[in-house]
Amino acid sequence: MSIPVVTVGRAGDDLVGGLERLHGPVTVVRRCDGLPELLAACQSGLARAAIVAEGSEGLTATLVDRLSAVGVAVLAITDSQSEAARLLGLGVASAPAGVGPEDLSGRIAEAVAMLTRSDARHPGTSWTADAGPALRRLPERPAASREPSASGRVLAVWGPAGAPGRTIVATNIAGELAGEGKKVLLVDADTYGASTAAVLGLLDESAGLAQACRLADQGVLDAEALRRAASTVAARPGTFQVLTGLTRADRWTEVRASALTIVLERARQQYEVVVVDTGFCLESDEELSFDSMAPRRNAATLRTLELADTVYAVGAGDAVGVPRLVRGLTELEAAVPQASPVVVMNKVRASAVGRGPERQLREAWERYGPAVDLGILLPYDRAAADAALLAGELLMEAAPESALRRAIRGIVCAVEQRKRKSSVFSSTPRRRPNG
Repeated sequence: MSIPVVTVGRAGDDLVGGLERLHGPVTVVRRCDGLPELLAACQSGLARAAIVAEGSEGLTATLVDRLSAVGVAVLAITDSQSEAARLLGLGVASAPAGVGPEDLSGRIAEAVAMLTRSDARHPGTSWTADAGPALRRLPERPAASREPSASGRVLAVWGPAGAPGRTIVATNIAGELAGEGKKVLLVDADTYGASTAAVLGLLDESAGLAQACRLADQGVLDAEALRRAASTVAARPGTFQVLTGLTRADRWTEVRASALTIVLERARQQYEVVVVDTGFCLESDEELSFDSMAPRRNAATLRTLELADTVYAVGAGDAVGVPRLVRGLTELEAAVPQASPVVVMNKVRASAVGRGPERQLREAWERYGPAVDLGILLPYDRAAADAALLAGELLMEAAPESALRRAIRGIVCAVEQRKRKSSVFSSTPRRRPNG
């Protein structure tokens, strides 16, 4: 099978000549002057592999993702061990400058075969760069680049439009877990209206998540860099860290799905629990752009929901919020079928529902709601929420005895019970069937 290859960099001329004299399966079909020309050539379907002989420092997670999305494997030529390690973290194979043509040909064939096997394990995937988890997936990295399996859990807090209380639920879940001695990272991934910094009384002059995504895109996000990008919240019961959100909504292009995936992978390795406050919109907006390779506004939300171990779907307990949540859950099932959300009904009050609001909401949900249990009901405790917001504190600090704080505390207890139950099941040996 012939493997058409495009190259970039004059330093690769000798390598190209060696490949041509080899008369092997690798055929050089075009020599490009730079990475933009190489990307354009690959997107036209000209090649199956790309050799970057010069300018490998320009390779980012986003660029590699776009090349992989059109089925092109990447191999870089470098003698720098640090650069080779960075590229390996991005899923890019490398070879020294003195590599022989036979060895180079074999490495290219191996990279293409690995990408092909990865595609075969995911049949029916629609390839669209940064379009979100329901539409595409990230290419798998070479086995040598995979880091030890992460043990941390990712909890995503999502909800439909209309300010149902996603942020107050996410921040206080993080605070309660930190109060139990957990190592917690709170991530504000809402690309429409980030508000975690304001709720916690932090200066939002810089977007910690954007900084972490930029480093991840460059392949240099390690544990220390992630720690520096995060802000520390020193609450009285416990301390946790926060990756603050975007300071302006028009900066949403700084949080690409490929980079956010790396950020969450690194966070799993460094923290016991990662709580992510997501945006509301699940629209893939494929029909809104003629450029199928363009970044997608909602890719951060969709990718987070795909990667999360537990998804909390937060809705408001009133005549407007309940139908929105019902429709939102239908959209969530279509966009991220594996989500299996835990429904959290917030702002539950008799003035909006009638006497016995908890009972009425559960009865109405059983009759008209989707096939998802109405798991948790949070009371509308405006005084406690306002006191916490005014002070820039958590409920456990501003109103520790409030009904809302106790209810959110119940969510955290359920999280720990779910973790213990899953660990028991995973550690129980399976019996072999008789015969």
